[in-house]
Amino acid sequence: MLEESLQEPISLIVGLGNPGKKYTDTRHNAGVWFVELVAKKLEISFRPEKKFFGRIASASLEGREIKLLIPETYMNESGKSVGAFTNFFKIKPSQVLVAHDEVDFPVGKVRLKDGGGLAGHNGLRDVSDRWSGSLDFKRLRIGVGHPGVSKDVVRYVLGKMPASEKKLIDESISVAQNLVPKLISGCWQDAMEELHRAC
Repeated sequence: MLEESLQEPISLIVGLGNPGKKYTDTRHNAGVWFVELVAKKLEISFRPEKKFFGRIASASLEGREIKLLIPETYMNESGKSVGAFTNFFKIKPSQVLVAHDEVDFPVGKVRLKDGGGLAGHNGLRDVSDRWSGSLDFKRLRIGVGHPGVSKDVVRYVLGKMPASEKKLIDESISVAQNLVPKLISGCWQDAMEELHRAC
């Protein structure tokens, strides 16, 4: 019964954001914060890799290798990095977890999602485009809140947040990173339910 409940293990975790000090602390970089936290907990360091247009790291966990990628392209060109990496290592979209900011969620809410629509997120759209429109990849949606008016979203996600909100996000992604062992073992449903209960 246990084997029947397992899904395909995650082989690659990607953190979406924008490169450079100007964007380090902006809401749009929430996905980067998550992947950097995973690396910190695994006690591994990133190294730049030009052929993948990003920073990469890898580690062994639960008897499996997990790879981490932070694209050094701008958000709207995230697929350039993700596509190059997954093509080289023969990683299928279904084996990839993409962490990203989510304006449709309040600050502190984080959810896992398996496939489905892109909710207007340009980074996700570019990743999907590089996979010939595939929506089979998994996502970690990190709530950053909404400015209230659609026309203000771009300015909002590229802006820095109050310390109180950053603390909530840090706490929520800390909970999420604790689920990485389950994700790379294929225990997707268990991870989803645990995250739902926690935040």
